[in-house]
Amino acid sequence: MSFVSVSSFSPPFNRSAFFCQVFRSQLSISSVSDQDARRAGLQPVSRWKAYGLSGYPGFIFIQNPFLPGCQRHWVKQCLKLYTQKPNVCNLDLHMAPEKTADLWGQSKEKLRRKGSSKCEPRSLLEKLRWVTLGYHYNWDTKKYSANHHTPFPSDLAFLSEQVAAACGFRGFQAQAGILNYYHFDSSLGIHVDESELDHSRPLLSFSFGQSSIFLLGGLKREEAPTAMFMHSGDIMVMSGFSRLLYHAVPRVLPNPEGTALPSCLDQALSSDLPVGSVIEQSSDEDWQVCAKYLQSSRINMTIRQVLAEGQKFPEESGTESRTPSEDSHHQENSRAKRHKPDFDS
Repeated sequence: MSFVSVSSFSPPFNRSAFFCQVFRSQLSISSVSDQDARRAGLQPVSRWKAYGLSGYPGFIFIQNPFLPGCQRHWVKQCLKLYTQKPNVCNLDLHMAPEKTADLWGQSKEKLRRKGSSKCEPRSLLEKLRWVTLGYHYNWDTKKYSANHHTPFPSDLAFLSEQVAAACGFRGFQAQAGILNYYHFDSSLGIHVDESELDHSRPLLSFSFGQSSIFLLGGLKREEAPTAMFMHSGDIMVMSGFSRLLYHAVPRVLPNPEGTALPSCLDQALSSDLPVGSVIEQSSDEDWQVCAKYLQSSRINMTIRQVLAEGQKFPEESGTESRTPSEDSHHQENSRAKRHKPDFDS
């Protein structure tokens, strides 16, 4: 795929590239009550800034719809809770189960004390590349299976259901999640997400922390992509025609504001949370660890519905629950690791 140019959905748009191609997307405002949006840590849908790109039907870019302070909850969950067993991560390949049972506990003090030197040994959280939730994706077979499934986090399911409903997909079921953990020397190779058995439901992507370049390509690998920035809090929805398009993340970039963290992550969470909110207050100690991690990192959550209602996995022999090789997912840029393999994310 050739690199075209970068467009930001934040005004001003890149007029020379595709100012005319960016348009406001119509959302289903009545599908999500303001109360349910607040329970998920989101602004009322009527206030969301959602955009589409001509030539990419079904692609929706939502510019940070989170309420002040609520991004912190999802960052903490991705680092402290979702990394716990029975969820699966890349470190399971070469470490005993008891060594990966509490990555947060083993990493928090080292992260809190971490300086700017690149010579310091990395904590286990900094060695984390991916975590899978719900139906655990098998990177080697590129499949999901009925016999490798654990409960999907209820708070993340609720968030995903509200975003999907706002985009016209009521009844979306969050059944599988892949969490990607990037650093400044990380990238995600060109791929298409086609392993889910139901492609009629959207793929949801949430970003937190440092920014990145996202490439949205075509139905064939060789089609030139459109490039855009993704900043902390931004959400992308790939559905319909765009559900099976090739895409990649070639670069992670420092916060364009010039500060260690985006200003949206400095905002405090309101103490007036609605009844039934899935958002939890983070302690100052926990956020210090998260903030230190995010100074050089980006977290991405991609949520999928694997099966249509009433659908079952086809009968297959053998097991698909073994842990895949670590390098079958996104890898760091280096002279020794330039090859970007074909894989689903």
